Amino acid sequence: MERQIAAGLVEKYLETDHLIRHSYAVEAVMRALAKKLDPENEELWAISGLLHDIDADIVDYRSNPKLHGPKAVEILKEEGFGNEKLYHAICAHNMGSGVAIESNLDQAIYAADPITGFITAVTLVYPDKKIASVKAKSIVKRMKDKRFAAGADRDAMKSIEKLGIPFAEFAEISLCAMCEISDKLEL
Repeated sequence: MERQIAAGLVEKYLETDHLIRHSYAVEAVMRALAKKLDPENEELWAISGLLHDIDADIVDYRSNPKLHGPKAVEILKEEGFGNEKLYHAICAHNMGSGVAIESNLDQAIYAADPITGFITAVTLVYPDKKIASVKAKSIVKRMKDKRFAAGADRDAMKSIEKLGIPFAEFAEISLCAMCEISDKLEL
């Protein structure tokens, strides 16, 4: 699989700027997790993160959650891109799709998806709104405040612990990965 082709598909199918930035953020976090958990499959993990929401501008996943994920797979198959592991992970990241988490890749993307938005929310409450100013301990602290980013799926984020990574470490890994692409994220 080629990352350049995947990036082209993101640009082709996603129109909403925040969804594009979110896709790149999840790619970065997934790449960092792969380096720790599955180095030989780093590209698969990263591309899974990059493409996980490729259908988000097409499918109203809030009113019909079963379509989010399967529609992405349909797009990727039409484009002749991907493999079964990628397809399964994309579907499994959305519990509403009915596809169960079966692998470390599935579990990682399920946790990585919401943490990127959570870290962005933490960043935006800082006076300078720069991700470089954020500390992992701030992310952990904000997790305990249920009023902060109330819609964030804390259970999904904490599910990373099923892979043997404590949440505080996951926050650090994710923050560092997002900092590396702060220009692309506009943070």
